[in-house]
Amino acid sequence: MDQPEEESKSTKQDDEEALARQEEIKKSIEAKMALRQSNLNPERPDSTFLRTLDSSIKRNTAVIKKLKQINEEQREGLMDELRGVNLSKFVSEAVAAICEAKLRSSDIQAAVQVCSLLHQRYKDFSPSLTQGLLKVFFPGKSTDDLDADKHSKAMKKRSTLKLLLELYYVGVIEDGGIFINIIKDLTSVEHLKDRDTTQTNLTLLASFARQGRVFLGLPVSGQDEEFLKGLDITADQKKILRKAFNTYYDAAAETLQSEHKLLHQMEQENAKLLNAKGELSEESVSSYEKLRKSFDHLYRNISSLAEALDMQPPVMPEDGTTRLTTVEDASSSGPPKDISVTEAIWDDEDTKTFYECLPDLRAFVPAVLLGEVEPKANEQSAKAKDKSPESGSEAVESQLAAKETADVPVDSDHVADGSNAEKSKDKGETSSERATDTENEKGKEKDGDKKVENEKEKVKSLDGANLDALLQRLPGCVSRDLIDQLTVEFCYLNSKSSRKKLVRSLFNVPRTSLELLPYYSRMVATLATCMKDIPTMLVQMLEDEFNSLINKKDQMNIETKIRNIRFIGELCKFKIAPAGLVFSCLKACLDDFTHHNIDVACNLLETCGRFLYRSPETSIRMTNMLEILMRLKNVKNLDPRQSNLVENAYYLCKPPERSARIAKVRPPLHQYIRKLLFSDLDKSTIEHVLRQLRKLPWTECEQYILKCFMKVHKGKYGQIHLIASLTAGLSRYHDEFAVAVVDEVLEEIRVGLELNDYGAQQKRLAHMRFLGELYNYEHVDSSVIFETLYVILVFGHGTPEHEVLDPPEDFFRIRMVITLLETCGHYFDRGSSKKRLDRFLVHFQRYILSKGPLPLDVEFDLQDLFAILRPNMIRYMTIDEVNAAILELEEHDHAATEKTSLEKKHSYAEKGPGRPSSNVISANGQSTANGATENGEAHEDMGKSDSDSSTGSMGGDGRNEELDEGNHDRGSETDNGDDYDDGDGRATDDDDDDEFRVRQKIVTVDPEEQADFDQELKAVLQESMEQRKQELRGRPALNMTIPMNVFEGSGKDHHLGRVGESGDQVSDEESGEQKDVQVKVLVKRGNKQQMKQMFIPRDSSLIQSTKQKEAAELEEKQDIKRFVLEYNDRDEEEVNGLGTQTLNWTLGGSRGSARGGGNTWEGSGRSGGSRHRYYYHQGGGGSYHTRRK
Repeated sequence: MDQPEEESKSTKQDDEEALARQEEIKKSIEAKMALRQSNLNPERPDSTFLRTLDSSIKRNTAVIKKLKQINEEQREGLMDELRGVNLSKFVSEAVAAICEAKLRSSDIQAAVQVCSLLHQRYKDFSPSLTQGLLKVFFPGKSTDDLDADKHSKAMKKRSTLKLLLELYYVGVIEDGGIFINIIKDLTSVEHLKDRDTTQTNLTLLASFARQGRVFLGLPVSGQDEEFLKGLDITADQKKILRKAFNTYYDAAAETLQSEHKLLHQMEQENAKLLNAKGELSEESVSSYEKLRKSFDHLYRNISSLAEALDMQPPVMPEDGTTRLTTVEDASSSGPPKDISVTEAIWDDEDTKTFYECLPDLRAFVPAVLLGEVEPKANEQSAKAKDKSPESGSEAVESQLAAKETADVPVDSDHVADGSNAEKSKDKGETSSERATDTENEKGKEKDGDKKVENEKEKVKSLDGANLDALLQRLPGCVSRDLIDQLTVEFCYLNSKSSRKKLVRSLFNVPRTSLELLPYYSRMVATLATCMKDIPTMLVQMLEDEFNSLINKKDQMNIETKIRNIRFIGELCKFKIAPAGLVFSCLKACLDDFTHHNIDVACNLLETCGRFLYRSPETSIRMTNMLEILMRLKNVKNLDPRQSNLVENAYYLCKPPERSARIAKVRPPLHQYIRKLLFSDLDKSTIEHVLRQLRKLPWTECEQYILKCFMKVHKGKYGQIHLIASLTAGLSRYHDEFAVAVVDEVLEEIRVGLELNDYGAQQKRLAHMRFLGELYNYEHVDSSVIFETLYVILVFGHGTPEHEVLDPPEDFFRIRMVITLLETCGHYFDRGSSKKRLDRFLVHFQRYILSKGPLPLDVEFDLQDLFAILRPNMIRYMTIDEVNAAILELEEHDHAATEKTSLEKKHSYAEKGPGRPSSNVISANGQSTANGATENGEAHEDMGKSDSDSSTGSMGGDGRNEELDEGNHDRGSETDNGDDYDDGDGRATDDDDDDEFRVRQKIVTVDPEEQADFDQELKAVLQESMEQRKQELRGRPALNMTIPMNVFEGSGKDHHLGRVGESGDQVSDEESGEQKDVQVKVLVKRGNKQQMKQMFIPRDSSLIQSTKQKEAAELEEKQDIKRFVLEYNDRDEEEVNGLGTQTLNWTLGGSRGSARGGGNTWEGSGRSGGSRHRYYYHQGGGGSYHTRRK
């Protein structure tokens, strides 16, 4: 309800103001008409009346001097004095004083009132005034006029022309023909040759066309139409004036066109010079600026004249504006063909958006805060409102003055004196009242000023705190959105002092925070649209800093120099810093192409070199600069770092031309394989990829799949373990493929060591990671890993090619070892694998110390590796310390081998020479018969009975029988991949008696290792017992105890049956002749237990399920027993092979071989930690695999 009332009140006020304004205008027009009537029919006083007035020279001279300073404030007093003096003898002097007066636009009405008063008293005043005013336009050839200032002369003509028009309107001047002469003189075509005169004449003609529309026959507003009807202007006069205006306008438009062409030609010439020489002479710049200003001034004046004549302003090509820096096809000799000016300036859309799409502050911030002027329409309306009451008051005052002059009696002096006395009294009273009012107003104003000042101080303090907080946020603006938001927030704190603070903060960006420069430059470019002083101040400060740094010629403050030049380059990309400044900075560096100037020039080219090279305006000059740069590089003797800097900067700006790459055409099947491995493979799709690979025609594409598997370096580094997992999954169905993958990986590692190509380092690291992942999936054993590690350390050493294969400054082999151990080294944390890794790490430290000081990144990686694998291991600092440690290890191993050989001889002496060969234990811990079976004899007749594979027995403990049964169940398997001789003895093959004799060391078991084994075995047994207990708990409980005589039966009874799962005893005869099985059943009657016998058919479900459970339990026990024995055997083998490890192993192929059907890879290091086990799950669509610790 409040808003409509307020709107209605405001509309009422507007209507009232409009009505008041119209009334004032009407009154002013009426006053002008009355003044015109009085001037056309003046009632001049006679000579007797004039004699009564003061005609002294002193008084008249004083009044005439005041006529030279006519203004609105002194109008009333001056007119009073003119009424009291007799100027009959001083009319010429009064006219000269009025003609010499420097009138402003606001003083014209006061001059009209004064001239009207003089015209009504003195008959010869009007002709003299007309002639005097016309002399301003037709000065003749007097020296005074020739030496007068052109500007003041133009202003005098303008005010005089306005005065003439106003005097004509009020009837002081009756002849309108004088304007025809003035306009003819102003519209003379000869004046177009002089630019200054043309500009002055255009302003005068535009002023005349706006004020004297009636002379040109142009439509006039309704209120002025009644007043202008009474003017005596003939049609011929209007026609002459209109024709003169049109002719002059056409001639001026042609002059404007020719001047525009001349300006365009000069711009083209300047563009040629700028591209050729890089800079313009001061004379060219000054002439261009002069012509440009003249063109702009001429265009504005002609447009103003066209607007006054109700005509359309002339339309120039490019909207009447031209720019020096944007010249299209500046010269006929355009850029050479080899310069790719058609290339896009920006590399991608994001970069283009960052540098070109700036936020419009006017859409977010009010125009008042941006310091912009209000639109022109508002200005014009405000001016009209201001002028209308002024003109109305002036008209009222002139009307009152006319009435006062009309009411003055001619013959009564006393009345005049009385009226003067009354006026003087009234003036005194009003002056005293005004004085008291002004004093009160001054006191109130002082109090208000104090309040305003206090409020301003509070606002300033708050703004200062907000500005400081905003400037502190500047270093954190590291994105486009943040810097744009901060820019908008700054606009709300806009002031001259805050802009200076902002420029200082931007200029003082930290010298190491180069990443902030693009965002700071974006902020400056955004603010430059509304605040022109910010980019000007910043660019000037940067230019001064560059000049001071470049002139010092010292080798200090390189970071400050780089920050300065990069800031200039970023501002250039936003088109804030001119390209000429960048080229001048680059030229200064090239003139003294040494030391820090090389770095500064290269940083400048890296920042904005490509932008300037691809911009059409600066492409030629940048090409010349780049050629100079390369010539200096070839002439100067630069160090490798500086040479690389120059080349990188050059090719970054101007990349070398390359032929288009020809895409390799692959068959669809190969493309599908690459898509599966390099695009689709991830954790979620590995099952799908494995299923699809299995469906492929392997006879055709097995080699290509192997080739793709070996290109693990072309995929993601984090997905190498997925390739290893696929290898493990495919080995279940294609065992030869898994062996080929391992062979290829080892061969690639060997080739990398032989070539030592810098470009293949990424590939070599990927292969090391792949080998480690294959170990994690149990496809290679620990011996292969340690062989590879030792080969990396020793390959090429002691040969003439040592300096090429492993230079002292090359640390890449250290990275290879780190990569492999980081992948699978954490599994070597117990047993013999732990000892082997400890031994290797000592040798590895000797290799590291032989390289000298390490780079920081390699040293940090080594520290991380030792912290993960062996945090408590000693890091040796000198080569002597590590050599002493290795020597101590070798002595310890030698003593251990001697001790074991003595124990072996002692054991052989106790056993005697007559022991059967079947009781001799083989070197790898298994029976010799079993070894013979593995080494080839049993391959000929694998389908024979168990007796073929169990010809020997384990001496003393009888374990070999069950081990052979386990081996028979699993097929012809190798041992643990260690099928090489360990140096302790070699097996002898006797073809006659098929016996073997192997000398074996008596192994001494480490107490710690034995304790670990016992603890693990105890944990396994405990887990098995708890599992059995849980199974028993799940059965239905019996409330009766089984009699002991059931378990104490004869051997026959015992072999005929056993207690079933529910307390039944099942009779199971091996002969199979009986059809029924005897079962003993416990029955409880009261408190007494009885046992009865019953016979159940052999083919019943109870008997069959009982047999299946018995078989499963027996098989489980046999598997646990076999696993425990195999664990012990492998442990003993690794301990035996530990002391005979050599450092001349090669990687000719994989030492691991497939057991049984080639489904898994067993390694001698499996017991060393919790390795990832591979499990297969057969589903409806295929098989997938998982890793488990």
